[in-house]
Amino acid sequence: MITLPRWRLASAAACLASLVGIPARAQAQVSTYEQLQSFSSVLSQVRANYVDSVNVGSLVRAAIVGMLRSLDPHSRYQAREDFELEARFDAGQLAAVGLSVEDADGAPVVLNVVPGGAAARAGILPGDRVRAMNDSAVAGLGARTLALRLLGERGTRVRLTLERGPRWEPDTFVVTLKRAIIEHHVVSPPRLVEPGTAYIRLAEFTPPAAKELRDALERLRGMGAKRLILDLRGNPGGSIAAMIEIAQEFLPAHTSVFRTAGRKKSGVDSVVTAQAGDFVTLPLIVLVDEGSASASEMLTGTLQDHDRALVVGRRTFGKALMQTALPLPGGDVVWLTTARVITPSGRLIQRSYQGIAAEQYYSLAGRTGLASDTLTVYHTDHGRPVRGGGGIRPDVERPAATFPVWFPVALDSGFVEAVADSVAAVLPANEEARVAWLDESARWDRDLVTPFLARVRTRFAVRAEPDTALRARLGRALASRAAEVRWGPDGAEEFLLHNDPDIRAAIAAFPALPQSLGR
Repeated sequence: MITLPRWRLASAAACLASLVGIPARAQAQVSTYEQLQSFSSVLSQVRANYVDSVNVGSLVRAAIVGMLRSLDPHSRYQAREDFELEARFDAGQLAAVGLSVEDADGAPVVLNVVPGGAAARAGILPGDRVRAMNDSAVAGLGARTLALRLLGERGTRVRLTLERGPRWEPDTFVVTLKRAIIEHHVVSPPRLVEPGTAYIRLAEFTPPAAKELRDALERLRGMGAKRLILDLRGNPGGSIAAMIEIAQEFLPAHTSVFRTAGRKKSGVDSVVTAQAGDFVTLPLIVLVDEGSASASEMLTGTLQDHDRALVVGRRTFGKALMQTALPLPGGDVVWLTTARVITPSGRLIQRSYQGIAAEQYYSLAGRTGLASDTLTVYHTDHGRPVRGGGGIRPDVERPAATFPVWFPVALDSGFVEAVADSVAAVLPANEEARVAWLDESARWDRDLVTPFLARVRTRFAVRAEPDTALRARLGRALASRAAEVRWGPDGAEEFLLHNDPDIRAAIAAFPALPQSLGR
Protein backbone atom coordinates (compact mmCIF):
# COMPACT_ATOMS: atom_id res chain seq x y z
CA MET A 1 0.00 0.00 0.00
CA ILE A 2 1.36 3.49 -0.90
CA THR A 3 1.15 6.05 1.91
CA LEU A 4 1.76 9.79 1.79
CA PRO A 5 3.00 12.05 4.57
CA ARG A 6 0.51 14.53 5.98
CA TRP A 7 2.03 17.54 4.15
CA ARG A 8 1.62 15.71 0.84
CA LEU A 9 -2.03 14.91 1.63
CA ALA A 10 -2.72 18.54 2.51
CA SER A 11 -1.00 19.68 -0.67
CA ALA A 12 -3.01 17.23 -2.75
CA ALA A 13 -6.23 18.45 -1.17
CA ALA A 14 -5.37 22.07 -1.90
CA CYS A 15 -4.46 21.16 -5.48
CA LEU A 16 -7.75 19.37 -6.00
CA ALA A 17 -9.63 22.31 -4.50
CA SER A 18 -8.01 24.65 -6.99
CA LEU A 19 -8.78 22.34 -9.86
CA VAL A 20 -12.52 22.20 -9.17
CA GLY A 21 -12.86 25.82 -8.16
CA ILE A 22 -13.36 25.23 -4.41
CA PRO A 23 -11.44 27.64 -2.16
CA ALA A 24 -8.94 25.92 0.14
CA ARG A 25 -10.43 27.89 3.04
CA ALA A 26 -14.17 27.14 3.10
CA GLN A 27 -16.45 30.14 2.99
CA ALA A 28 -19.13 30.58 5.63
CA GLN A 29 -21.87 30.59 3.04
CA VAL A 30 -21.84 29.36 -0.55
CA SER A 31 -24.67 30.07 -2.94
CA THR A 32 -26.62 27.31 -4.66
CA TYR A 33 -25.18 28.45 -7.98
CA GLU A 34 -21.62 28.12 -6.65
CA GLN A 35 -22.40 24.65 -5.29
CA LEU A 36 -23.70 23.58 -8.70
CA GLN A 37 -20.59 25.00 -10.30
CA SER A 38 -18.49 22.87 -7.95
CA PHE A 39 -20.47 19.76 -8.88
CA SER A 40 -20.11 20.54 -12.58
CA SER A 41 -16.37 21.07 -12.16
CA VAL A 42 -15.91 17.74 -10.38
CA LEU A 43 -17.94 15.97 -13.06
CA SER A 44 -15.81 17.56 -15.79
CA GLN A 45 -12.59 16.54 -14.04
CA VAL A 46 -13.81 12.96 -13.68
CA ARG A 47 -14.75 12.79 -17.36
CA ALA A 48 -11.39 14.20 -18.43
CA ASN A 49 -8.98 12.57 -16.00
CA TYR A 50 -10.42 9.41 -14.47
CA VAL A 51 -8.35 6.31 -15.22
CA ASP A 52 -11.22 4.54 -17.05
CA SER A 53 -13.92 5.82 -19.37
CA VAL A 54 -17.08 6.74 -17.52
CA ASN A 55 -20.80 6.90 -18.21
CA VAL A 56 -21.94 10.41 -17.33
CA GLY A 57 -25.56 9.35 -16.95
CA SER A 58 -24.59 6.74 -14.37
CA LEU A 59 -22.53 9.31 -12.46
CA VAL A 60 -25.40 11.78 -12.34
CA ARG A 61 -27.85 9.09 -11.21
CA ALA A 62 -25.41 8.02 -8.49
CA ALA A 63 -25.19 11.64 -7.33
CA ILE A 64 -28.99 11.88 -7.21
CA VAL A 65 -29.23 8.63 -5.26
CA GLY A 66 -26.64 9.87 -2.78
CA MET A 67 -28.37 13.23 -2.42
CA LEU A 68 -31.73 11.64 -1.66
CA ARG A 69 -30.17 9.14 0.72
CA SER A 70 -28.65 12.02 2.69
CA LEU A 71 -32.13 13.46 3.30
CA ASP A 72 -33.92 10.54 4.95
CA PRO A 73 -34.17 6.74 4.59
CA HIS A 74 -37.35 6.85 2.52
CA SER A 75 -36.68 9.42 -0.22
CA ARG A 76 -35.44 7.52 -3.26
CA TYR A 77 -34.75 7.61 -6.97
CA GLN A 78 -36.54 5.28 -9.38
CA ALA A 79 -35.58 4.71 -12.98
CA ARG A 80 -38.32 5.20 -15.56
CA GLU A 81 -38.40 1.55 -16.60
CA ASP A 82 -38.84 0.44 -12.98
CA PHE A 83 -41.61 2.97 -12.39
CA GLU A 84 -43.42 1.78 -15.51
CA LEU A 85 -43.02 -1.86 -14.51
CA GLU A 86 -44.59 -1.19 -11.11
CA ALA A 87 -47.47 0.72 -12.69
CA ARG A 88 -48.17 -2.01 -15.22
CA PHE A 89 -48.03 -4.71 -12.55
CA ASP A 90 -50.41 -2.78 -10.29
CA ALA A 91 -52.78 -2.45 -13.24
CA GLY A 92 -52.70 -6.23 -13.79
CA GLN A 93 -50.89 -5.97 -17.13
CA LEU A 94 -47.74 -7.90 -16.15
CA ALA A 95 -47.27 -11.45 -14.97
CA ALA A 96 -45.10 -12.73 -12.12
CA VAL A 97 -43.46 -15.97 -11.01
CA GLY A 98 -45.09 -16.16 -7.58
CA LEU A 99 -42.37 -15.25 -5.12
CA SER A 100 -41.24 -12.23 -3.12
CA VAL A 101 -37.67 -11.44 -2.09
CA GLU A 102 -35.90 -9.44 0.58
CA ASP A 103 -32.30 -8.38 1.15
CA ALA A 104 -30.49 -10.45 3.77
CA ASP A 105 -26.74 -10.49 4.36
CA GLY A 106 -26.11 -8.85 1.01
CA ALA A 107 -28.09 -11.35 -1.08
CA PRO A 108 -31.70 -11.50 -2.33
CA VAL A 109 -33.48 -14.17 -0.29
CA VAL A 110 -36.90 -15.66 -1.01
CA LEU A 111 -39.29 -14.26 1.57
CA ASN A 112 -42.55 -15.84 0.46
CA VAL A 113 -43.82 -18.24 -2.20
CA VAL A 114 -47.36 -17.94 -3.55
CA PRO A 115 -49.18 -21.27 -3.25
CA GLY A 116 -49.91 -22.72 -6.68
CA GLY A 117 -47.59 -20.30 -8.47
CA ALA A 118 -44.68 -21.15 -10.75
CA ALA A 119 -42.13 -20.82 -7.95
CA ALA A 120 -44.09 -23.14 -5.68
CA ARG A 121 -44.48 -25.74 -8.42
CA ALA A 122 -40.72 -25.59 -9.03
CA GLY A 123 -40.03 -26.37 -5.37
CA ILE A 124 -38.62 -22.97 -4.36
CA LEU A 125 -38.86 -22.41 -0.61
CA PRO A 126 -38.65 -19.36 1.68
CA GLY A 127 -35.01 -18.88 2.64
CA ASP A 128 -33.59 -19.95 -0.74
CA ARG A 129 -30.97 -17.47 -1.95
CA VAL A 130 -31.15 -16.08 -5.50
CA ARG A 131 -27.74 -16.04 -7.14
CA ALA A 132 -28.44 -15.39 -10.82
CA MET A 133 -31.23 -14.50 -13.20
CA ASN A 134 -30.88 -15.68 -16.80
CA ASP A 135 -27.20 -16.43 -16.10
CA SER A 136 -26.51 -12.87 -14.87
CA ALA A 137 -25.42 -12.52 -11.24
CA VAL A 138 -27.83 -10.54 -9.06
CA ALA A 139 -25.30 -9.59 -6.36
CA GLY A 140 -25.67 -5.90 -5.58
CA LEU A 141 -28.89 -5.61 -7.57
CA GLY A 142 -31.11 -5.28 -4.49
CA ALA A 143 -34.37 -7.05 -3.69
CA ARG A 144 -36.59 -4.23 -5.00
CA THR A 145 -34.87 -4.16 -8.39
CA LEU A 146 -34.77 -7.96 -8.67
CA ALA A 147 -38.50 -8.18 -7.89
CA LEU A 148 -39.23 -5.82 -10.78
CA ARG A 149 -36.92 -7.73 -13.12
CA LEU A 150 -38.87 -10.90 -12.39
CA LEU A 151 -42.01 -9.33 -13.87
CA GLY A 152 -42.79 -9.76 -17.55
CA GLU A 153 -45.33 -10.59 -20.18
CA ARG A 154 -47.63 -13.51 -19.52
CA GLY A 155 -46.17 -16.80 -20.75
CA THR A 156 -42.56 -15.61 -20.90
CA ARG A 157 -39.94 -17.52 -18.95
CA VAL A 158 -37.13 -16.63 -16.59
CA ARG A 159 -34.28 -18.86 -15.39
CA LEU A 160 -33.11 -18.54 -11.79
CA THR A 161 -30.07 -19.99 -10.08
CA LEU A 162 -30.66 -20.49 -6.37
CA GLU A 163 -28.83 -21.80 -3.31
CA ARG A 164 -30.19 -23.73 -0.35
CA GLY A 165 -28.59 -24.95 2.83
CA PRO A 166 -25.41 -23.81 4.61
CA ARG A 167 -23.67 -20.89 2.97
CA TRP A 168 -20.33 -22.69 3.19
CA GLU A 169 -21.71 -25.88 1.59
CA PRO A 170 -24.81 -24.85 -0.36
CA ASP A 171 -26.85 -26.93 -2.73
CA THR A 172 -27.19 -25.00 -6.00
CA PHE A 173 -30.08 -25.60 -8.38
CA VAL A 174 -31.53 -23.97 -11.47
CA VAL A 175 -35.23 -23.59 -12.28
CA THR A 176 -37.06 -22.13 -15.26
CA LEU A 177 -40.26 -20.35 -14.29
CA LYS A 178 -43.16 -19.39 -16.56
CA ARG A 179 -44.69 -16.03 -15.73
CA ALA A 180 -48.43 -15.95 -15.10
CA ILE A 181 -51.04 -13.47 -13.90
CA ILE A 182 -51.33 -14.08 -10.17
CA GLU A 183 -54.38 -13.03 -8.24
CA HIS A 184 -52.84 -11.54 -5.15
CA HIS A 185 -55.04 -11.31 -2.07
CA VAL A 186 -53.81 -9.21 0.84
CA VAL A 187 -56.66 -10.19 3.18
CA SER A 188 -56.54 -13.66 4.72
CA PRO A 189 -59.58 -15.95 4.43
CA PRO A 190 -61.98 -14.96 7.24
CA ARG A 191 -61.83 -17.35 10.19
CA LEU A 192 -63.21 -17.72 13.67
CA VAL A 193 -60.39 -18.47 16.11
CA GLU A 194 -63.05 -19.33 18.68
CA PRO A 195 -66.85 -18.98 18.70
CA GLY A 196 -67.73 -15.34 18.12
CA THR A 197 -64.10 -14.18 17.73
CA ALA A 198 -63.06 -13.37 14.16
CA TYR A 199 -59.54 -13.09 12.82
CA ILE A 200 -58.35 -11.29 9.68
CA ARG A 201 -54.78 -10.68 8.60
CA LEU A 202 -54.14 -7.67 6.36
CA ALA A 203 -50.77 -8.15 4.67
CA GLU A 204 -50.53 -4.84 2.78
CA PHE A 205 -52.55 -1.74 1.92
CA THR A 206 -53.10 -2.24 -1.81
CA PRO A 207 -55.85 -0.43 -3.74
CA PRO A 208 -58.22 -3.46 -3.55
CA ALA A 209 -57.52 -4.02 0.18
CA ALA A 210 -60.49 -2.02 1.47
CA LYS A 211 -63.01 -3.96 -0.62
CA GLU A 212 -61.37 -7.29 0.26
CA LEU A 213 -61.58 -6.42 3.96
CA ARG A 214 -65.22 -5.31 3.70
CA ASP A 215 -66.18 -8.54 1.96
CA ALA A 216 -64.35 -10.58 4.62
CA LEU A 217 -66.09 -8.68 7.42
CA GLU A 218 -69.48 -9.30 5.84
CA ARG A 219 -68.72 -13.01 5.59
CA LEU A 220 -67.63 -13.07 9.22
CA ARG A 221 -70.81 -11.35 10.27
CA GLY A 222 -72.70 -14.19 8.60
CA MET A 223 -70.48 -16.67 10.49
CA GLY A 224 -71.60 -15.19 13.80
CA ALA A 225 -68.60 -12.98 14.53
CA LYS A 226 -69.14 -10.69 17.51
CA ARG A 227 -65.62 -9.25 17.79
CA LEU A 228 -62.54 -8.95 15.59
CA ILE A 229 -58.77 -9.37 15.78
CA LEU A 230 -57.19 -7.37 12.94
CA ASP A 231 -53.63 -8.58 12.39
CA LEU A 232 -51.27 -5.92 10.99
CA ARG A 233 -48.05 -7.66 12.02
CA GLY A 234 -45.46 -7.43 9.27
CA ASN A 235 -47.67 -5.11 7.19
CA PRO A 236 -45.24 -2.62 5.56
CA GLY A 237 -47.94 -0.12 4.59
CA GLY A 238 -48.87 0.89 1.05
CA SER A 239 -51.80 2.90 -0.29
CA ILE A 240 -52.86 5.77 1.97
CA ALA A 241 -56.22 5.91 0.18
CA ALA A 242 -56.84 2.25 1.08
CA MET A 243 -55.90 2.95 4.69
CA ILE A 244 -58.42 5.81 4.87
CA GLU A 245 -61.17 3.58 3.45
CA ILE A 246 -60.40 0.88 6.01
CA ALA A 247 -60.29 3.34 8.91
CA GLN A 248 -63.68 4.62 7.85
CA GLU A 249 -65.20 1.15 8.30
CA PHE A 250 -64.55 1.35 12.06
CA LEU A 251 -65.09 5.05 12.80
CA PRO A 252 -68.10 7.43 13.04
CA ALA A 253 -68.67 10.11 10.40
CA HIS A 254 -66.52 13.24 10.46
CA THR A 255 -63.82 11.61 12.59
CA SER A 256 -60.21 12.72 12.16
CA VAL A 257 -57.98 10.06 10.59
CA PHE A 258 -54.71 11.99 10.40
CA ARG A 259 -53.20 15.25 9.22
CA THR A 260 -49.96 16.06 7.48
CA ALA A 261 -47.44 18.80 8.13
CA GLY A 262 -44.89 19.95 5.57
CA ARG A 263 -43.00 23.02 4.38
CA LYS A 264 -45.57 23.78 1.71
CA LYS A 265 -49.03 24.87 2.74
CA SER A 266 -50.47 22.50 0.13
CA GLY A 267 -48.90 19.63 2.10
CA VAL A 268 -50.87 20.37 5.26
CA ASP A 269 -54.11 18.40 5.03
CA SER A 270 -56.55 17.05 7.54
CA VAL A 271 -58.30 13.81 6.59
CA VAL A 272 -61.68 12.98 8.14
CA THR A 273 -64.13 10.16 7.52
CA ALA A 274 -66.87 11.04 5.04
CA GLN A 275 -69.47 8.78 6.63
CA ALA A 276 -69.92 6.26 9.43
CA GLY A 277 -68.61 2.78 8.73
CA ASP A 278 -70.64 -0.42 8.90
CA PHE A 279 -68.53 -1.81 11.77
CA VAL A 280 -68.34 1.19 14.12
CA THR A 281 -69.50 -0.83 17.13
CA LEU A 282 -67.58 -4.05 16.43
CA PRO A 283 -65.19 -4.71 19.38
CA LEU A 284 -61.71 -4.53 17.87
CA ILE A 285 -58.18 -5.54 18.80
CA VAL A 286 -55.25 -4.68 16.50
CA LEU A 287 -52.11 -6.84 16.45
CA VAL A 288 -48.84 -5.09 15.54
CA ASP A 289 -45.10 -5.68 15.67
CA GLU A 290 -41.81 -4.14 14.52
CA GLY A 291 -42.72 -4.96 10.91
CA SER A 292 -45.91 -2.87 11.02
CA ALA A 293 -44.97 0.35 9.23
CA SER A 294 -46.28 3.45 7.50
CA ALA A 295 -50.00 3.08 6.67
CA SER A 296 -50.24 0.27 9.26
CA GLU A 297 -49.01 2.67 11.93
CA MET A 298 -51.32 5.43 10.73
CA LEU A 299 -54.35 3.16 11.04
CA THR A 300 -53.20 1.82 14.41
CA GLY A 301 -52.52 5.30 15.76
CA THR A 302 -55.91 6.56 14.60
CA LEU A 303 -57.81 3.69 16.20
CA GLN A 304 -55.78 4.01 19.41
CA ASP A 305 -56.19 7.80 19.64
CA HIS A 306 -59.95 7.53 19.26
CA ASP A 307 -60.12 4.69 21.82
CA ARG A 308 -61.64 2.59 19.07
CA ALA A 309 -59.32 -0.41 19.45
CA LEU A 310 -56.98 -2.01 21.92
CA VAL A 311 -53.47 -2.46 20.45
CA VAL A 312 -51.64 -5.70 21.31
CA GLY A 313 -48.13 -6.78 20.33
CA ARG A 314 -44.79 -5.01 20.00
CA ARG A 315 -43.74 -1.46 19.19
CA THR A 316 -44.22 -0.66 15.52
CA PHE A 317 -41.51 0.33 13.04
CA GLY A 318 -41.77 4.12 13.43
CA LYS A 319 -42.35 5.43 9.88
CA ALA A 320 -44.70 8.39 9.43
CA LEU A 321 -43.33 10.25 6.43
CA MET A 322 -45.29 10.78 3.23
CA GLN A 323 -43.54 10.51 -0.13
CA THR A 324 -44.64 12.24 -3.33
CA ALA A 325 -43.66 10.96 -6.79
CA LEU A 326 -42.01 13.79 -8.73
CA PRO A 327 -41.24 13.09 -12.42
CA LEU A 328 -37.90 14.06 -13.92
CA PRO A 329 -37.44 15.23 -17.54
CA GLY A 330 -36.15 11.86 -18.77
CA GLY A 331 -39.09 9.94 -17.29
CA ASP A 332 -37.31 8.85 -14.11
CA VAL A 333 -39.07 9.52 -10.82
CA VAL A 334 -37.97 10.92 -7.47
CA TRP A 335 -39.96 9.77 -4.47
CA LEU A 336 -39.44 12.74 -2.16
CA THR A 337 -40.56 13.03 1.44
CA THR A 338 -42.86 16.05 1.42
CA ALA A 339 -44.80 15.77 4.69
CA ARG A 340 -44.93 14.22 8.14
CA VAL A 341 -48.03 12.37 9.30
CA ILE A 342 -49.63 13.45 12.58
CA THR A 343 -52.15 11.24 14.43
CA PRO A 344 -55.47 12.71 15.69
CA SER A 345 -54.06 13.27 19.19
CA GLY A 346 -51.13 15.23 17.73
CA ARG A 347 -48.49 12.50 17.83
CA LEU A 348 -45.64 12.25 15.35
CA ILE A 349 -44.72 8.56 15.34
CA GLN A 350 -41.72 8.87 13.00
CA ARG A 351 -38.49 7.55 14.50
CA SER A 352 -35.43 9.82 14.42
CA TYR A 353 -33.11 9.18 11.49
CA GLN A 354 -30.73 12.13 11.55
CA GLY A 355 -27.07 11.26 11.93
CA ILE A 356 -27.36 7.53 11.30
CA ALA A 357 -26.96 5.39 8.19
CA ALA A 358 -30.02 3.94 6.49
CA GLU A 359 -28.89 0.43 7.47
CA GLN A 360 -28.79 1.47 11.14
CA TYR A 361 -32.19 3.10 10.82
CA TYR A 362 -33.80 -0.09 9.54
CA SER A 363 -32.01 -2.21 12.14
CA LEU A 364 -33.69 -0.18 14.90
CA ALA A 365 -37.20 -1.17 13.78
CA GLY A 366 -39.53 -1.59 16.73
CA ARG A 367 -37.25 0.14 19.23
CA THR A 368 -38.19 3.28 21.07
CA GLY A 369 -37.12 6.64 19.67
CA LEU A 370 -34.80 9.15 21.25
CA ALA A 371 -35.78 10.41 24.68
CA SER A 372 -36.43 13.84 23.18
CA ASP A 373 -38.92 12.28 20.75
CA THR A 374 -41.01 10.66 23.48
CA LEU A 375 -41.05 13.33 26.19
CA THR A 376 -44.37 14.89 25.18
CA VAL A 377 -47.49 13.15 26.48
CA TYR A 378 -50.61 13.19 24.35
CA HIS A 379 -54.07 11.92 25.26
CA THR A 380 -56.65 9.76 23.54
CA ASP A 381 -60.31 10.78 23.27
CA HIS A 382 -60.97 9.20 26.68
CA GLY A 383 -57.89 10.64 28.31
CA ARG A 384 -55.41 7.76 28.14
CA PRO A 385 -51.79 8.96 27.90
CA VAL A 386 -49.87 8.10 24.71
CA ARG A 387 -46.50 9.22 23.38
CA GLY A 388 -45.00 9.84 19.97
CA GLY A 389 -41.62 9.04 18.49
CA GLY A 390 -40.30 5.60 17.71
CA GLY A 391 -43.54 4.03 16.49
CA ILE A 392 -46.76 3.05 18.24
CA ARG A 393 -46.43 1.50 21.68
CA PRO A 394 -49.11 -1.19 22.18
CA ASP A 395 -51.62 -1.02 25.03
CA VAL A 396 -50.77 -4.64 25.81
CA GLU A 397 -47.10 -5.34 25.13
CA ARG A 398 -45.94 -8.78 24.12
CA PRO A 399 -42.38 -10.18 24.23
CA ALA A 400 -40.55 -10.84 21.00
CA ALA A 401 -40.16 -14.47 19.94
CA THR A 402 -36.40 -14.52 20.25
CA PHE A 403 -34.21 -17.46 19.28
CA PRO A 404 -30.55 -18.21 20.15
CA VAL A 405 -27.76 -17.28 17.76
CA TRP A 406 -27.36 -20.84 16.55
CA PHE A 407 -30.98 -21.12 15.38
CA PRO A 408 -30.60 -19.15 12.09
CA VAL A 409 -27.56 -21.28 11.26
CA ALA A 410 -29.52 -24.45 11.97
CA LEU A 411 -32.38 -23.09 9.87
CA ASP A 412 -29.97 -22.28 7.06
CA SER A 413 -28.56 -25.82 7.33
CA GLY A 414 -31.96 -27.37 6.63
CA PHE A 415 -32.35 -28.94 10.08
CA VAL A 416 -35.95 -27.72 10.48
CA GLU A 417 -37.01 -29.31 7.21
CA ALA A 418 -35.07 -32.51 7.87
CA VAL A 419 -36.68 -33.10 11.27
CA ALA A 420 -40.18 -31.72 10.62
CA ASP A 421 -40.60 -33.31 7.20
CA SER A 422 -39.68 -36.76 8.49
CA VAL A 423 -42.32 -36.51 11.21
CA ALA A 424 -44.89 -35.11 8.77
CA ALA A 425 -44.40 -38.13 6.52
CA VAL A 426 -45.80 -40.50 9.15
CA LEU A 427 -48.72 -38.31 10.28
CA PRO A 428 -52.13 -39.51 9.07
CA ALA A 429 -53.69 -37.20 6.49
CA ASN A 430 -57.20 -37.38 7.96
CA GLU A 431 -59.16 -34.66 9.73
CA GLU A 432 -58.90 -36.27 13.15
CA ALA A 433 -55.10 -36.29 13.04
CA ARG A 434 -54.98 -32.68 11.86
CA VAL A 435 -57.17 -31.45 14.72
CA ALA A 436 -55.27 -33.53 17.28
CA TRP A 437 -51.92 -32.12 16.08
CA LEU A 438 -53.00 -28.62 17.09
CA ASP A 439 -52.62 -29.39 20.81
CA GLU A 440 -49.99 -32.15 20.97
CA SER A 441 -47.26 -30.02 22.54
CA ALA A 442 -45.79 -33.00 24.41
CA ARG A 443 -45.43 -34.88 21.11
CA TRP A 444 -43.87 -31.85 19.40
CA ASP A 445 -41.25 -31.75 22.14
CA ARG A 446 -40.52 -35.48 22.00
CA ASP A 447 -40.60 -36.08 18.23
CA LEU A 448 -39.40 -32.69 16.95
CA VAL A 449 -37.53 -30.59 19.50
CA THR A 450 -35.43 -33.38 21.00
CA PRO A 451 -34.00 -34.73 17.69
CA PHE A 452 -33.60 -31.16 16.39
CA LEU A 453 -31.48 -30.18 19.39
CA ALA A 454 -29.45 -33.38 19.06
CA ARG A 455 -28.53 -32.44 15.49
CA VAL A 456 -27.58 -28.91 16.58
CA ARG A 457 -25.33 -30.16 19.39
CA THR A 458 -23.61 -32.68 17.14
CA ARG A 459 -23.10 -30.37 14.17
CA PHE A 460 -22.20 -27.10 15.91
CA ALA A 461 -20.72 -28.33 19.20
CA VAL A 462 -22.92 -26.00 21.29
CA ARG A 463 -24.75 -26.78 24.51
CA ALA A 464 -28.21 -25.93 23.06
CA GLU A 465 -30.06 -26.33 26.33
CA PRO A 466 -33.09 -24.04 25.94
CA ASP A 467 -35.36 -23.07 28.81
CA THR A 468 -39.03 -24.03 28.87
CA ALA A 469 -40.19 -20.97 26.95
CA LEU A 470 -37.64 -21.46 24.16
CA ARG A 471 -38.42 -25.18 23.88
CA ALA A 472 -42.07 -24.24 23.42
CA ARG A 473 -41.18 -21.74 20.66
CA LEU A 474 -39.02 -24.33 18.91
CA GLY A 475 -41.84 -26.85 19.20
CA ARG A 476 -44.34 -24.48 17.59
CA ALA A 477 -41.95 -23.62 14.75
CA LEU A 478 -41.19 -27.25 13.95
CA ALA A 479 -44.80 -28.40 14.35
CA SER A 480 -46.01 -25.62 12.07
CA ARG A 481 -43.64 -26.82 9.37
CA ALA A 482 -44.90 -30.39 9.81
CA ALA A 483 -48.50 -29.19 9.54
CA GLU A 484 -47.76 -27.36 6.31
CA VAL A 485 -46.03 -30.38 4.77
CA ARG A 486 -48.78 -32.81 5.81
CA TRP A 487 -51.96 -30.72 5.41
CA GLY A 488 -50.90 -27.87 3.16
CA PRO A 489 -50.98 -24.07 3.64
CA ASP A 490 -54.45 -24.19 5.20
CA GLY A 491 -53.22 -26.68 7.77
CA ALA A 492 -50.28 -24.42 8.65
CA GLU A 493 -52.57 -21.38 8.88
CA GLU A 494 -54.95 -23.18 11.20
CA PHE A 495 -52.04 -24.34 13.35
CA LEU A 496 -50.57 -20.85 13.65
CA LEU A 497 -53.90 -19.26 14.52
CA HIS A 498 -54.52 -21.87 17.20
CA ASN A 499 -51.05 -21.64 18.76
CA ASP A 500 -49.85 -18.10 18.12
CA PRO A 501 -49.12 -16.58 21.58
CA ASP A 502 -49.95 -13.07 20.38
CA ILE A 503 -53.36 -14.16 19.10
CA ARG A 504 -54.04 -15.98 22.38
CA ALA A 505 -53.08 -12.78 24.22
CA ALA A 506 -55.45 -10.77 22.02
CA ILE A 507 -58.32 -13.15 22.80
CA ALA A 508 -57.54 -12.88 26.51
CA ALA A 509 -57.58 -9.05 26.28
CA PHE A 510 -61.14 -8.77 24.96
CA PRO A 511 -62.81 -8.86 28.41
CA ALA A 512 -60.72 -5.80 29.38
CA LEU A 513 -61.67 -3.89 26.23
CA PRO A 514 -64.56 -1.77 27.63
CA GLN A 515 -62.67 -0.82 30.80
CA SER A 516 -59.47 -0.04 28.93
CA LEU A 517 -61.19 2.16 26.39
CA GLY A 518 -63.53 3.92 28.75
CA ARG A 519 -66.68 2.41 27.34
